[in-house]
Amino acid sequence: MGDPFKAIADDTRRVILESLNKKDMSAGDIASKFDISKPGISGHLKILQEADLVSNKKVGQNRIYSINKKSVKKMAEYLDKLG
Repeated sequence: MGDPFKAIADDTRRVILESLNKKDMSAGDIASKFDISKPGISGHLKILQEADLVSNKKVGQNRIYSINKKSVKKMAEYLDKLG
């Protein structure tokens, strides 16, 4: 399992999480928000999945990504303890 704090250290991954917090999206929909190649976005999604911040499910030929609110909440609770 990846480190969720390292995963959110990247600006692009934070924007992906912010987008997924609004609605579930396909990788193509996510990629359309950036000037990055689709393989580049796939790499970011893989890191977020390894950190358990994002999950996906297959719908037809697409993978639909969603934020893992439970993991994000754990991170927020930890940070609240520090401040």
